[in-house]
Amino acid sequence: MASLLWPCSLVFFLVSTATVSSALSLPIPSLRFQPGPWRYAHATFYGDESASETMGGACGYGNLFSSGYGIATAALSSTLFNDGFACGTCYQIRCRGSPHCYGSFPIITVTGTNLCPPNWAQPSDNGGWCNPPRRHFDLSKPAFMQIAYWRAGIVPVMYRRVPCVRKGGIRFLLQGNEYWLLAFVMNVGGEGDVGSMWVKGSNTDWMRMSRNWGASFQAFSRLGGQSLSFKITSYTTRKTIIATDVAPSTWYLGMTYEADVNFA
Repeated sequence: MASLLWPCSLVFFLVSTATVSSALSLPIPSLRFQPGPWRYAHATFYGDESASETMGGACGYGNLFSSGYGIATAALSSTLFNDGFACGTCYQIRCRGSPHCYGSFPIITVTGTNLCPPNWAQPSDNGGWCNPPRRHFDLSKPAFMQIAYWRAGIVPVMYRRVPCVRKGGIRFLLQGNEYWLLAFVMNVGGEGDVGSMWVKGSNTDWMRMSRNWGASFQAFSRLGGQSLSFKITSYTTRKTIIATDVAPSTWYLGMTYEADVNFA
C-alpha cells in the first residue's frame, strides 16, 4: 500500500510547492526540529572507559551498542528526564569555566538514555548533583573524556537540545505475552522523543497504547497473527507519523522491527 500511495503524495508535494512558490510573500515554515538555546548545567560521568556500566538504564534501550546509541549517552537528572519523556532526546554539550576543560572546548552530541536519580543524602552542591532542580548530565566516561580531563569529576558545561540524526527508520522491540504487547521505541530521529503511541493490527482499529516506563508503550490486546502498524506522536512538537505494517503477521516476541519512516 505504501508504494501505491507514494507517487500520489509526491505529486501533491510538487503541486503544493509550486503553489507556495508562486506566492513569494508567504514564508515557507521549516518542518525540521530546530536546536534550542544554550543553557548552563554541570556534567559528571559514570562507568569506565568501556561504557559497559551504561548499558540498560531507565529508558529501556538495553544494550546501547546493539540498539545503535553506542557510548555517546547520558543519564539525565530528573529535571531533564521529565518522567521518561526525554528518553531519546539529543544534546550538544561543551565544557566551560573550568581549568579541566580541554582548551579547544570541543562539542559532543549525546542521547539521553538513563535517569540520574536524586541523592537526598547529599547537598545538591556537594554530591547530590542530580537533585532537583539541577540540570545535570551524568555522561558515559568515554563521552566525558572528550570534553574534559576525567579526574575533574564534575565540570560546568553549556548544553542545548538538538535534532537527533538517525540512520534508518524508527525501531520497535516487541516484548510481552499473548494478551499484552510491550513495544520499546528506539532510533527516533528529529525530536527524538515519543509522547504517545497507537497500535493497529491488520484486523483491528487503532488502539491507544499507555506508557509503561521510559521509552516503552503497552497495549492489552491479542495481536498475534496480525501485521502491526504504529502511530507515533512527538512529545515536544506533537508531530505524528504512521509506520505502516512494521511487523509482519509472523512477528514474534524478542525481535526488533524497523519502520521505513522517521522524524526529520
